[in-house]
Amino acid sequence: MEDKLVLQTANAEELTLSIAGLGSRSYAFIIDWHFRLLLALAWFIGAVLLLGGSFDKHFGELFRNSSASLWTVFLPAVTIYFLYHPVLEVMMQGRTPGKRIAGIRILSLQGQTPEFGALLIRNVFRLIDSLPIFYILGLGVAMGTSRQVRIGDLAAGTLLVYEETTQELKRLPMFSTDSHLGHADLELLQDILDRWSDLEEASRISLGRRFLERLGETPDVLESEDEQIHARLKNLLESACGQLSS
Repeated sequence: MEDKLVLQTANAEELTLSIAGLGSRSYAFIIDWHFRLLLALAWFIGAVLLLGGSFDKHFGELFRNSSASLWTVFLPAVTIYFLYHPVLEVMMQGRTPGKRIAGIRILSLQGQTPEFGALLIRNVFRLIDSLPIFYILGLGVAMGTSRQVRIGDLAAGTLLVYEETTQELKRLPMFSTDSHLGHADLELLQDILDRWSDLEEASRISLGRRFLERLGETPDVLESEDEQIHARLKNLLESACGQLSS
């Protein structure tokens, strides 16, 4: 099994993250399952009591006579249960209460917090991973993949890693595989920006213009050319490098 994810940073460093195993994944899932079940039950019970029902012979009478019971009791409870994971994973940036307790989080294969679309895909595929019962299919796939990921992770391009190994990501710019800049270009761009304030204005303008021309861009001659070129270079770096949100 491959239990490490090695990432290349913009400053040519290698960062190694530990991939969460089945034990940690299962532990987090069990905790989250209890949380979402309790939340759904809390709504269900609270809504029944607010509608004037009770959990004796009057309970059945309430649901036979009240058309509002479906919309105020059942559907919200079911919605809470099924939207628990996608909503919290977006709000908590790849975490849930169970994952936080287990010390794991979801990342993309580039070491970044997954986008909303990826998290949504990952959770839609829970319907398949949970087949036939008790996530047997998902567990089987995870056991057979090198990074111990279920079908939802394969579809979304995500995996789970141990939280303690992600701390360095907060300060290191990660290299984006989607960038049109090559690794050498990115290193040169980082070097130019690092030295920008130490260079004379004419030298940095010349370096900046030559770098942009190398990428096929022809900077316009502007009154504040120094600031404009510096801003363009910073934008290039920010679009090429993704900072992991804390």
